[in-house]
Amino acid sequence: MKRIFEYHMTKKENGSTILEFLKAKGYSHSVMVHLKKTPEGILKNGSWSYVSEKLQADDTLTIRLLEDTGSEKIVPNDKLPFPVIYEDEDILVINKPAGMPIHPSMNNYDNTLANAAAAYFARQNTPYVYRCINRLDRDTSGLTILARHMLSGAILARHSGLSEISREYTAIVAGCPPLQGTVNAPIARTSDSAIARCVDTRLGVSAITHYRRLLYNSQKDLSLIRLKLETGRTHQIRVHMKYAGYPLIGDFLYHPDYRYIERQALHSSHLSFIHPITGKLMQFEAPLPEDMQLL
Repeated sequence: MKRIFEYHMTKKENGSTILEFLKAKGYSHSVMVHLKKTPEGILKNGSWSYVSEKLQADDTLTIRLLEDTGSEKIVPNDKLPFPVIYEDEDILVINKPAGMPIHPSMNNYDNTLANAAAAYFARQNTPYVYRCINRLDRDTSGLTILARHMLSGAILARHSGLSEISREYTAIVAGCPPLQGTVNAPIARTSDSAIARCVDTRLGVSAITHYRRLLYNSQKDLSLIRLKLETGRTHQIRVHMKYAGYPLIGDFLYHPDYRYIERQALHSSHLSFIHPITGKLMQFEAPLPEDMQLL
């Protein structure tokens, strides 16, 4: 993966060091270390430069970001779906299918989104380090962001940590919740499971979920709801809606009712964020998958 950035200095940058300028642009410590090891990674007016050097108006700073090796332990699998919603030199937005884990693990060695991404870039003969920004549970479908290089990955990871990536989900729940509501309840790991979570006012960490009802099917006693997260805890939507009395159907952990669907009825339907390089607002929407078109 190769990406070249060129910055033209104005009077505003007079006296700033290269390091100060790049940090303000979102270059993390690990990216800076990588650039220092890259031949001609940092050029000021065409000459290799130390990051301690000062900048002046009309200077041109050129950054050469090179990643010659990819994620070597991720096996490419070109038989997996990889639905690309959007792609540019810095990011990809994927509409992940249900049943596909995000990362390889002991029992999921070659059937993950990472394996599909590795195959996608292998076909282009492009080294790629897998960096997934907003992770989804295996059985949750919908929109997720992949960074194409370490700089976009570092900036998006920081945005995610600061809750600057807006995520909305669509779900099918049992019962008829109010037209809108908020669940504000801390979440912790259950004492008898390494996977399951629960609301725990003593040991839990803060978690806030907003929801609104879009549709109610009285014959099936099911509701289609839209959810927006203020926090991003593991299983947050699933735990909160169970706690509120309206669990997601098909959820093997929290409400194993498989009459209508064989996986948790949860879809990452809307995503908005600031592009890590251009600074433009990016907005995406993914329609409900076929197995959730029940109502």
